[in-house]
Amino acid sequence: MKEKLRLLPKVDAVLEREEVKGLLNSYPRWVVVEALRHIIEEKRKSILSGVDIPVSEDSVVEELVENIHKFSLPSLRRVINATGVVLHTNLGRAPLAEEALRAIVEVSSGYSNLEYDVEKGKRGLRYTHVVELLRKITGCEDALVVNNNAGAVYLVLNTLASGKEVIVSRGELIEIGGSFRIPDVMRSAGAILKEVGTTNKTKLSDYKNAITERTALILKVHTSNYRIVGFTESVPLKDLVKLGREYGIPVYEDLGSGLFVDVRRFGLPYEPTVKESMRAGVDVVSFSGDKLLGGTQAGIILGKKEYVERIKKNPMNRALRIDKLTLSALEATFRIYMEGEEAAIAKIPVLSMLAEPLERLRERAERVVDELKDLDGYSFEVLRDLSTVGGGALPTAEIYTYCVAIAGKQRCDEIEEMLRRRPKVPVVGRIKNDRVLLDMRTVREQEVGLLIESVKEALS
Repeated sequence: MKEKLRLLPKVDAVLEREEVKGLLNSYPRWVVVEALRHIIEEKRKSILSGVDIPVSEDSVVEELVENIHKFSLPSLRRVINATGVVLHTNLGRAPLAEEALRAIVEVSSGYSNLEYDVEKGKRGLRYTHVVELLRKITGCEDALVVNNNAGAVYLVLNTLASGKEVIVSRGELIEIGGSFRIPDVMRSAGAILKEVGTTNKTKLSDYKNAITERTALILKVHTSNYRIVGFTESVPLKDLVKLGREYGIPVYEDLGSGLFVDVRRFGLPYEPTVKESMRAGVDVVSFSGDKLLGGTQAGIILGKKEYVERIKKNPMNRALRIDKLTLSALEATFRIYMEGEEAAIAKIPVLSMLAEPLERLRERAERVVDELKDLDGYSFEVLRDLSTVGGGALPTAEIYTYCVAIAGKQRCDEIEEMLRRRPKVPVVGRIKNDRVLLDMRTVREQEVGLLIESVKEALS
């Protein structure tokens, strides 16, 4: 072992090899050096683990030349989502509309009026760029945008209920991604949890009986990432609003996934929209920007001006505020919604994917199979299956789709890994019944050519 460790080449020595000098003409020096250090360190670990591997300078150079492109790639990069999960949290949730992408480039390529009123020639507020649009789209009195919905929930609770009680149904004490739980967020915000009802049944009288002089807020949490079915009962938002007004207590709804379009038109189950919450008279509502809304990651807070103004003045608002890139993309996305539902469905990728006709998905799958059918050692078939919405929205909803099913000489998990580990553009699919499925609902039309190219590279 010691002898093999001594044989490991030095980085400086390898850099003097002609093959490596040639790489320095194509890649930055730091990329080549870091790749070398990584390769040598991995060989060192293998030796210490008792694995018999080549340790010569030639072997290091060969591995470097073969893998340098992989080391040159950024860590965060594009992938093709062929999983069929439309809002895949691990793959970045909602893709952005073309208008949003153009807005980001336009605003980030120079200076902007982020906090400058060009009409008055003095300092302005960054939120003004989206507030008026949100008022018109949702009917709210005022709005605020922070960096995500967990931050929005924290900010609302900390502003309106710090040191006081917040009434929540026991069946709505949800856990969101990353093990963040509503009770924990409430505790961090300084609010005191007052849970009422049971897991499956909560009545209006449960809320009413829990109200005391210490009650600061009634919180309704939309269970957007799970469903309780069977012997159940929950209190409609409008009834909670009526109760809150009777006792002078504001009502706050955490919608989780913000939605401006009724998804039942896509054959999906009912999901409450932001407009419905506003019409019910809720005092404050918050939701995510990068789920069914189809924008960037953000926590959007809407509601009565008296409450939103207080939330804006919370010192933690500055810690949670969004940057100019997020604002520019959100404004562009909201402007699409101003054009109407049909424009939103046509231009916002999440809505377009949900609305995509099944026949078009089948044709897309057939086109992919036709391009791949001659790959030696593999079989390709068009298969009807089911996609999901994902992203903590519509948890029980499935929607029909068409997939390209791949089988071959390797095991299906090996084929999946070959596709996923493509250095240029990874293809992430799913495995079902000993085949790898590439779901056409989440492979957009403009990605088909790239998908075909990537699959050919991976399997050739």
